[in-house]
Amino acid sequence: MIIEQTYNLLKNNYKNVFENLVISDIRIGLYLTAVRLSDDSIGTSATLAEDHPFCAKNNRDFGDFTPFKIKGQKVQDLLETSKESKIISSLKTAVLNAVSSKIILSGKYKIIENCDPVQLIDLDPPKTIAIVGAFQSYIRKISQTENKLYVLEMNENALPPDQKKYFIPSAEYQTILPQSDIVIITGQALVNGTIDDLLKAISPQAMVVLSGPSGNLLPDILFQNKISIIGAIRITDPDKLFEIVSEGGAGFHLFEYCARKICILRDGIQIK
Repeated sequence: MIIEQTYNLLKNNYKNVFENLVISDIRIGLYLTAVRLSDDSIGTSATLAEDHPFCAKNNRDFGDFTPFKIKGQKVQDLLETSKESKIISSLKTAVLNAVSSKIILSGKYKIIENCDPVQLIDLDPPKTIAIVGAFQSYIRKISQTENKLYVLEMNENALPPDQKKYFIPSAEYQTILPQSDIVIITGQALVNGTIDDLLKAISPQAMVVLSGPSGNLLPDILFQNKISIIGAIRITDPDKLFEIVSEGGAGFHLFEYCARKICILRDGIQIK
């Protein structure tokens, strides 16, 4: 799987990065999770809501990676824990993104600053474009073209009335993705574990974009699995990031106050 393969790559090729690295601060908000590691690297992720909160007395957990037992934990212990929950998945993604952040900026990768992936994609019709997730900015932009647009989403109500005509239940991805020329996937697919099945269904000839605050992952494994462009973020003010997350902020709030967009490009990819 993408997450596990990326962790193994980091562990094997950047072993020194993990030595004594611990979680020094954390915020888990309604929509975003943010972490700061002991080397001052910052990572973000979508927050996955638990379907069944652990309210019952016999289900209460006071062990590792529960409140008051996250700060100070070793990064490697979190990434190798056998515990499973949506909060753990959010934490793991944020931590992996934090570890990846400095490596991404080391000069090894082709990066375009202050750029959104949609600026690099040829939207001249006729094309079939699939968006995985209710990306409002992308839906608005692409719906103004003459291309055929599908929006794969679990919840139809995530789309306003004027966009519901593009809605396709996410369970139909195996029908929609193979016929799509361009596929834009929310970074949340990394967090909820759906990224692997999505990528398998996509045509090798498609232009594939991964975008969002959860997508700051080391790109090597993603690039080996059909991803062409990663729409990542660079945090410019970590303190404001933590305030925004604590106050229920979403991704678009970050770009207003404490982050800027960057695009990471796979070698040899053709952009407009």
